Amino acid sequence: MSESPLAPSPLAPSPPAPAPAAARAHTKRRSVAELSHDFRLANGRLARRVRQELADNELTGGQFSALGAVFRLGPMTLSALSEEERVTPPSMNRTVNALVEAGLVNRAGSAEDGRKVVLTVTDTGMSLVRETRRRRDDWIAKRILRLTSEQRQVLASATEIMKELANS
Repeated sequence: MSESPLAPSPLAPSPPAPAPAAARAHTKRRSVAELSHDFRLANGRLARRVRQELADNELTGGQFSALGAVFRLGPMTLSALSEEERVTPPSMNRTVNALVEAGLVNRAGSAEDGRKVVLTVTDTGMSLVRETRRRRDDWIAKRILRLTSEQRQVLASATEIMKELANS
């Protein structure tokens, strides 16, 4: 009489006993730590790769980020931009000086409070941001098109989770 392929072989070792609760908790913590590490590395590598897709310019990452914030959020003060970019006002002032010198941002007195300076993006700055966005979006879109429908659904869910993490 032949044995069923689903029946355990008498020569096969028995499955391991379930781990005690403390060991399972340690494994779960380790998994979260590994996931955290792997996610951080993958996210950093993807961000660096996408940043390579930019319009012809010589801006630093910080300069382009500041330009993009003023583009996205509209006219704002130096202190508001510093808060948005999470850098000190003196550091942001150096960044804005470079953007003004490059003709990408204008400084003007506030209509409501003459003591305040308001930053706006120039037409040249707007063109630069739009072209860079187009290149970056195209690069990512080409890779997303290679994914299966199921992978795209997972990516859509993961994107929402990443937004939550970024805003926490």
